[in-house]
Amino acid sequence: MTIRVTEGDITTVPVDAIVNAANNSLLGGGGVDGAIHRAAGPELLAECRLLGGCRTGDAKITRAYALPARYVIHTVGPVWQGGDRGEADMLARCYWRSLVLAADYGLKSIAFPAISTGAYGYPVEHAAQVAAAATHAWLFSNPGTGVEDVRFVCFDILATSHYRRAVQALG
Repeated sequence: MTIRVTEGDITTVPVDAIVNAANNSLLGGGGVDGAIHRAAGPELLAECRLLGGCRTGDAKITRAYALPARYVIHTVGPVWQGGDRGEADMLARCYWRSLVLAADYGLKSIAFPAISTGAYGYPVEHAAQVAAAATHAWLFSNPGTGVEDVRFVCFDILATSHYRRAVQALG
């Protein structure tokens, strides 16, 4: 099992599933959500309309259409409200639920964006620590699921450096 950190555009990563930092409606939006919907094409929006939205901390899966991935796992991260309203637990659940779906679908590789760090205002350094810890905990408490390659695909050098530090801190 490997956890890697790269800087780049998640819509170009050839993995079994990319994770979309979605809003509750799952009908597209700004940031990575809008980029994924644009790159996937209108079929993604049509499939998302059938899902009935998604609760914060949960995840749902669709086909990836025009993306190089096979699937898109949509998860809704928390809006940052200062850090004392359960944001870390909700963010950790995003990673956990996404990995559960990946395992349920027999996927080997998954790429995550920096969930909640854009419009939702989650501080990147804290989000990176939560993401790395949750992913590491899930992988090592669920061996044999087939999920072997986890990537954090960050949008800029600052996020990349925070995610690299967080992953390296776990050994």
